[in-house]
Amino acid sequence: MKEIMDVGDIAFPHLHLYLENVPKTITVFGFPIAFYGMIIGLGVVLGVLMAVREAKVTGQDPEVYWDFALYAIFFCILGSRIYYVVFSWDMYKDNLLEIFNLRHGGLAIYGTVIAAFLTAGIYCHVKKLSFLRLCDTGIVGLILGQIIGRWGNFMNREAFGQYTDSLFAMRLPIDAVRPGDISAELSAHILEGTNYIQVHPTFLYESVWNLLVLVFLMAYRKHKKFQGEVALLYLGGYGLGRCVIEGLRTDQLLIGHTDIAVSQVLAGALVIFALLVEITVRKRPGKSKS
Repeated sequence: MKEIMDVGDIAFPHLHLYLENVPKTITVFGFPIAFYGMIIGLGVVLGVLMAVREAKVTGQDPEVYWDFALYAIFFCILGSRIYYVVFSWDMYKDNLLEIFNLRHGGLAIYGTVIAAFLTAGIYCHVKKLSFLRLCDTGIVGLILGQIIGRWGNFMNREAFGQYTDSLFAMRLPIDAVRPGDISAELSAHILEGTNYIQVHPTFLYESVWNLLVLVFLMAYRKHKKFQGEVALLYLGGYGLGRCVIEGLRTDQLLIGHTDIAVSQVLAGALVIFALLVEITVRKRPGKSKS
C-alpha cells in the first residue's frame, strides 16, 4: 500500500484493495455532475419502483404510489436539507446562499424519514387512504433508497468514523476530506510520512445494516400482525443500527453546543417507541391486519 496517497485514491488495506483516482464528478458537455447526486437520484428511482412493485404484490393500485412519489420526493429532499442545516447552522449562518448548494452533500437521512411520514399522513388524509397501509408498502422503497444513497457518501469521502485498524478500515487522503471531519483522535493516528487518515467506513456499515433490515422486512411482511407493523419494525430496526453507527462518526450533527448527537438520540428514541408500540398492540385483543 502507498504511504503517500494521491488525492483521488481510496484504500482498504486489510482487504488488500486500493482504488486509484476515484472521481467525485464526471463532466458532461463541459458541465460537472457529482456522483453524489447521481447515486441519490438512482436510490430515489429504484426506491419508488420498489414501492410500486410492493403495491402490485399486495393488490393495491400502483398509481397511488406513483402519485404519492411526486410529493414525497420533493418534500423528502426539503426535509433532509432542513434537518441538516438546522443542526449545522454554524456552517451556514454567515453564508445563507450555501444552504441551497447540495453539490457538497448535506442531506440528513432522518430529515428524509420525518418528511416521508409527514407527507404520507397529509397525502392519506386528503386522498382518504389508509396511512398505515401506505407506510407498510412504501417503507421498503425508502430503505432501499437509503442502502443505495449511502454510496454517495463514499464518493464524497464523508460520513466516516473515527480511527480503526479493523478488517474494514478505510484510508482516505487528508486533502480529499473536509477539515472539520478530521477529529482529534484521527489526527493523533496520522503516521509520520503519510498523508492519509484511517477510518471506520460507517457509510458501508449503515448500507449493509439497512440491507439486512430490508431482507428481514421482506421476509416478515406477509406475517405481519397489524397494519403499520412493517413500518414500525423499520423504525426500530434502522434506529438500532443507526444508534450504534452514529456513535462512531466524526461528522455528527449535535444538539446546540452540546456533545450529544441528535440522530443518535432520535434513533434510540425510535427503537424504544417501536418496542413499546409493538408490545402494546400485540397485547390488545382482536388486533387485525385490515
